[in-house]
Amino acid sequence: MAEVPLSRHGRIWSFTDGRYRPPAPYVSDPDLPWEPYTLIAAELEGERMVVLGQAPPGVSPADLSVGMRVRVVPGVLGEDAETTWTTWNFEPVSGS
Repeated sequence: MAEVPLSRHGRIWSFTDGRYRPPAPYVSDPDLPWEPYTLIAAELEGERMVVLGQAPPGVSPADLSVGMRVRVVPGVLGEDAETTWTTWNFEPVSGS
């Protein structure tokens, strides 16, 4: 296997909301109330392949539409005193 850089921009292919607490290895504090999150399947511009990721906190399905342009931004999946688990998020690009 080899690391390959991917496009940072794409278009929404599909989206939905996650209203359940996923099982491990998803990082989630069972002592905190569950917060729904938004999932986006985005087709990357250069590769023309669909990749699944979360939207940043505060972006709901009501804010999205199929075909909307998005960009990859860093995100935090979870953290504790010793570790921050990072991920990517698909953020809508205004004016798309």
